[in-house]
Amino acid sequence: MASIGRQAKAIPTSREVTARRVPATGGPVQEVARLVAIEAPVGLVYGFQPYAVMMTTPADLEDFAIGFSLTEGIIRSPVDIRGLSVEEGADGMTVTIDLVPDRLHALLANRRLRNTVGRTGCGVCGVEELAALPLAERRGGQGEAIAPEAIHRALEALAGGQPLNAATRAVHAAAWAGSDGELRLLREDVGRHNALDKLIGALLRSGTDPAEGFIVITSRLSFEMVEKAAAFGAGTLVAISAPTSLALDRARRHGMTLVAIAREDGHMVFVEPESHLA
Repeated sequence: MASIGRQAKAIPTSREVTARRVPATGGPVQEVARLVAIEAPVGLVYGFQPYAVMMTTPADLEDFAIGFSLTEGIIRSPVDIRGLSVEEGADGMTVTIDLVPDRLHALLANRRLRNTVGRTGCGVCGVEELAALPLAERRGGQGEAIAPEAIHRALEALAGGQPLNAATRAVHAAAWAGSDGELRLLREDVGRHNALDKLIGALLRSGTDPAEGFIVITSRLSFEMVEKAAAFGAGTLVAISAPTSLALDRARRHGMTLVAIAREDGHMVFVEPESHLA
């Protein structure tokens, strides 16, 4: 991928507001200051073609653009992006992605251009038919089986790697852990899909091998999260919340290990390839 071009100045990801704390017991009402997470519209433009407006946390937008481009099937690898720029405007942020000619032509020829406004981290906004639901082309193999101790180690480190959520209690996180369970990368966002796209973008930029670790997410485990992880090539996806039925079906189809309801006291393995079974 070519070097990143113009970037917007750093902008806040939270701001302080005043609220009233009303006790359930009928005690005195208190005025308190709290930090709230900033949710901002980010327009994604390929060449001169607007593609989508996503509601995001305005940080790590370069990672977001690269990860989103991969998980949407717009690019096959980072080399398909010649450059990108991030600009701040009166109404929000704009990320312009300059694609290599063949990928731009393929995008413009695709009638499924979103041209829509997505809700926070919307997974399938703009899809018009059931048959058009995304199915990722898996980039890697199953990877090595992950030891339970490694999953527990990653979960223990997860909370300490989320400064924005610690301040606001309003954002999701997606993290990459090595096979030993040590967290290597983490991204936060108000949208769970966005957090995962940001993480995948950061992994692509760093040249991370999908076989050398696993993904951990703080949200529920829906099929879109499985598809995004599969597009990157992850062999194992761990979630602290529960999975949906379609997530399980897609994980089996991709040969992916799916771990959910992962907490300090243990986790549940919902899908596991035969090669990972004892």
